[in-house]
Amino acid sequence: MSERTAAERPGRIDAVPVRHPLRWVAVAVIAVLVAMFLNMIFTNEAFNWSFVFEAMQQTPVLRGLWMGTVLVTALAMVVGISGGVILAVMRLSPNPVLSSVAWVFTWFFRSVPRLVLLTTMGALGILFQQGLSIGVPFGKQIMSLLGVDSSLTFLTLDANQIFAGIWGGVIGLGLSEAAYMAEIARAGIMSVDRGQAEAAEAIGMSRGQTMRRIVLPQAMRVIVPPTGNETIAMVKDTSLLIGLPLSNELFYQLSSIGSRTYQVFPAFVAAILFYLAITSIFMVGQYFLEKRFGRGFGQPSGAADGRIARLLGRSQQH
Repeated sequence: MSERTAAERPGRIDAVPVRHPLRWVAVAVIAVLVAMFLNMIFTNEAFNWSFVFEAMQQTPVLRGLWMGTVLVTALAMVVGISGGVILAVMRLSPNPVLSSVAWVFTWFFRSVPRLVLLTTMGALGILFQQGLSIGVPFGKQIMSLLGVDSSLTFLTLDANQIFAGIWGGVIGLGLSEAAYMAEIARAGIMSVDRGQAEAAEAIGMSRGQTMRRIVLPQAMRVIVPPTGNETIAMVKDTSLLIGLPLSNELFYQLSSIGSRTYQVFPAFVAAILFYLAITSIFMVGQYFLEKRFGRGFGQPSGAADGRIARLLGRSQQH
């Protein structure tokens, strides 16, 4: 019986790998294109690499890099992320007034192009020729009815310094970013199972505590990747600060050098190299953030339920 069974078994199969000749054709085509590109950038005199590296070392360019690009990006993202989270919570609020205000804000700043927004902000000084006054609305009219010559103004600021400088860029880009971050944060919050929020509220946690301790930590897994993309986009959008106009900005300074020396193309190449370096650094940071906030995702449900139970128990003790 065993001999019959052994005879009926199939023999050893010598599998032949499937050949893919088109792969080698694609590799050859890509190799030729890469070689042509390298030949162009190293042999074409229009690049003028000596001028490129010389322009990148100029003090005004480095100042524009740190102040107009890096600093504005960091501050604008702080404004955008914090404002976006607040707007997302407002959008999801059962209060119709808060929800409507957040929707109108998001609708407006998502509709206006950033270059148009920054250019308009640079001209806002015409609305506040006497300064930007902070105080009671219609205070002067109210006090005049009482026979008192006062405007109930607590503080007056120079509108041109606020809206036309670096702070104008931070405010304009930050408010615009907040509108996009609001939708990103709202998607992250909605990705968390509603039952977890209900369980937190059932043990006595307030809506704010539930949002801070239960919902937002889990929503970060969804929020971090698009936030990293928005940060990288913000680095590039700082080149739009020319609309204010703002002179302490990387692309503005390199464009000025190119115009003065009639080396416009090498100056643009220098700007590209700077933007490539900055965005590469942010991409590395984004990778580690995604890795950190993605811990535990995909683990068995028991492990996740155990972490949630420990978190709820710790909150209940407080």
